[in-house]
Amino acid sequence: MNVVRSFLPRWSILLIDVFICFFSLTLAYLLRFNFYIPESERVTFIYVFPFVLVFRGISFYITGLYKNIIRYTGSRDMVQIVVILSVVSAFFAVSNIIFYITPWKHFIVPYSIIIIECFSSAFILIAGRLIYKSIYTEATSTSPKTKRSIIIYGADDAGLLTKRAVDRDAGTKYEVLAFLDENKNNWGKRLEGVTIYSPAKLKELLENNNVAHLVLSTADISYERKNEITDICLKYNTKVLNVPPINHWINGELSFKQIKKVRIEDLLERDPIVLDKDKIESQLKNKTVLITGAAGSIGSEIVRQIMPYHPEKLVLVDQAESAIYDLQLEINEMNSGIPCTVILADICNQNRMESIFKDTKPQTVFHAAAYKHVPVMEENPVEGVNVNIIGTRILADLSVKYGVETFVMISTDKAINPTGVMGASKRIAEIYVQSLNGKSKTKFITTRFGNVLGSNGSVIPRFKQQIEKGGPVTITHPEITRFFMTIPESCQLVLEAGAIGKGGEVFIFDMGKSVKVLDLAKKMIQLSGLTLDKDIKIVFTGLRPGEKLYEELLHTSENTLPTHHPLIMIAKVMEYDFNTISIYIDELSVLASSKNDMSIVGKMKQIVPEYISNNSVFAELDKK
Repeated sequence: MNVVRSFLPRWSILLIDVFICFFSLTLAYLLRFNFYIPESERVTFIYVFPFVLVFRGISFYITGLYKNIIRYTGSRDMVQIVVILSVVSAFFAVSNIIFYITPWKHFIVPYSIIIIECFSSAFILIAGRLIYKSIYTEATSTSPKTKRSIIIYGADDAGLLTKRAVDRDAGTKYEVLAFLDENKNNWGKRLEGVTIYSPAKLKELLENNNVAHLVLSTADISYERKNEITDICLKYNTKVLNVPPINHWINGELSFKQIKKVRIEDLLERDPIVLDKDKIESQLKNKTVLITGAAGSIGSEIVRQIMPYHPEKLVLVDQAESAIYDLQLEINEMNSGIPCTVILADICNQNRMESIFKDTKPQTVFHAAAYKHVPVMEENPVEGVNVNIIGTRILADLSVKYGVETFVMISTDKAINPTGVMGASKRIAEIYVQSLNGKSKTKFITTRFGNVLGSNGSVIPRFKQQIEKGGPVTITHPEITRFFMTIPESCQLVLEAGAIGKGGEVFIFDMGKSVKVLDLAKKMIQLSGLTLDKDIKIVFTGLRPGEKLYEELLHTSENTLPTHHPLIMIAKVMEYDFNTISIYIDELSVLASSKNDMSIVGKMKQIVPEYISNNSVFAELDKK
């Protein structure tokens, strides 16, 4: 296929380019003198032509113009040609001045000839390359009848660059059929020969053409529109692709291979959150910030989002060695200049945690360390109590002792009317933290949200693994629903809540619409290019111990109070007396050491009366 390498060695391309300049110079003389060159000018050819052609050839050789692969000629090659010709033409012009001030007093190359030759050479060199590129593409491409079509959503600069990437990198297999654009003024117009249509024409285009992909080139598309487009395309077996952000393009240039399939996470995201950055910065700037569970999904994202607010120091605590090491490497690669202390420690170790607080003197604490998997905690109530409750109490008490300004605890929607040990343990931790507020200058703030997309152990990574293995995809119940939020989105709201909190609040986040997990799995299968019940099956396994069918977020005006941020509300929750909850947790601590699961869960139900076990061995305690 490499015609240039097989039949035209690089030196021959250099000679051809110089010959084109020879032709252009001849043409320039003919045009300048109306196709009759006077004898007085013809006698100058003996030094004019060698002078021009030698310097043209030298410039082509030094700049390596002849090394460029002609079949991939693009805008950069065109710019290079124009720049080379212009610089050498400027040299000719300067040479004229030098020769004129010598005793010879004559221009070596007439200025009109320089200008005409420069324009003519530029036109022929560029046109020749583009014509060759077009002929090569047609000669080596698949028959137009077997080519599949691509539709590009967005007729702007990004859409144009996407089309050029398709033509350059995948023109043998695909051709751009149409552009879709929201701007009515563009409808019916053409962009590089391709017609721009209204998005309403999508179904018609898919019905009447063999469309392989629809490429979302613009970032200014709402998530509602993205979901609508994806649903339509999936009905016609058309894959939806996303153009990555420009900062991810290799060397600032988009290639077709960088355009990836739309992920389910892209369809569950929401429009960007507007934050009160000034308030967040006032809380974090020049402060020492301690983050527990720093290597986890939420903790590590909090670390990334805190850095732009210029804290004085970050103290990162986690007991997972490999994960905290990976985070340390990532931070080192950022070169942010912010000092980071990475500490391998267990939050349940009172002495270890006290030494950390004593040595680092944090002013803000984000407490993200917790056990979170419902079935695992149902089988291990002792660990749920030790980490989620006792560990939280240790951190909260140390925050009071060492004068921490703000303590933000990250909780879960499963703490609302808990049905399992995990949710109940988090609710008890919430109660303790809330009851401690007002006992010192430390502001204690709690944040609740639901499932986080892409977090460790969440449903989407699990489904992806099952689909890659060929299935089956396992779902606990056909009617189960969940709220979803992206990791960056949830952490943004955590920072915002921490900044606006006055102490004692339990903030809950607007998680959007509840998603039916079955529908989620079906869409993921379709996005993978597979057919349900043909390529892969869905199997229902039954609710796991402690698992809810529907999750709750208290999103009603009767049990929430609004804040300045539309996505953050304050939950109206029952307040507990600090001394009472302290006694309860002391009793839980003693029971945990005895490792009697029934006694432990029984005490948890006494502390949280709304804790009713679901599909669990502990349900018999509810009967009593």
